[in-house]
Amino acid sequence: MSLPSMIAAHPQVENETEELVLAARHAMLCSLFCTSCADACVAEDMDMAQCIRNCLDCAEVCAATARLAVRRTAQNIDVLRAQMEACIKACETCAEECSQHDNPHCQLCAKMCRECTEDCRKALPHVN
Repeated sequence: MSLPSMIAAHPQVENETEELVLAARHAMLCSLFCTSCADACVAEDMDMAQCIRNCLDCAEVCAATARLAVRRTAQNIDVLRAQMEACIKACETCAEECSQHDNPHCQLCAKMCRECTEDCRKALPHVN
């Protein structure tokens, strides 16, 4: 089963953009990476409060972005565009914070956030 197959099965989808599906998929994965990273940060011996906050904020924004991106009936383009821009900002902020830490979970989270940012940027011109 794949996300593109599910969206293509929607009766109102005529010209699916691969970029939007890829951004939705990456946002969903990024939400999980950020949640996992925040949980791992709790177990670290140092003060990781800011990293935890950024990861949890990013996880919530990414999850909402993924849900909005796959809704195809009577879309609200302005809201979807604003949500994707918020996702880009949240991912940039999280990646910046996580990249400052040497632990593997933060490095993986930063990488995923950068990938999500890139895919959301690629998808934005197709949100219309």
